[in-house]
Amino acid sequence: MRTELHVPSDLQYLSVVETWLLGSLEIALGESDSVDWPKQSNRLRLVLVEAYSNVVRHAHRDHPDLPILLKLELKDGDLHLEIWDQGEGFTSEDYIPPAPDQHQEGGYGWLILNRLMDKVEYRLQVNGQNCLRMEAKLPQSKES
Repeated sequence: MRTELHVPSDLQYLSVVETWLLGSLEIALGESDSVDWPKQSNRLRLVLVEAYSNVVRHAHRDHPDLPILLKLELKDGDLHLEIWDQGEGFTSEDYIPPAPDQHQEGGYGWLILNRLMDKVEYRLQVNGQNCLRMEAKLPQSKES
């Protein structure tokens, strides 16, 4: 299954983005009990909220008129999610994770994404856009 969504850079559309992702996956997975859906949906919702809101608040901060492109692919339990933006981007090599003993407000997004997904890549300026690509193997539920 492959699908994509073009959505405005506005946090008011967050519920639309969540509904698209989770609804698409529920349809693709059908009534199969092979995936622990409540656990996986919570994980994917957090990943999507973090990534989408970062584009709105950071990459497109000065350009709310720019759209965000979301792409989803699910094949044999392998999930691929891409979020395309047109902002300046950031260099993940410069990222320093927050220290556990320091109470800082920001800087947790990259850490969250890397903890919840199997693979996270960020590519700067691919045809004038940036791409956050995340992959995860949807684990089988214990009952299957």
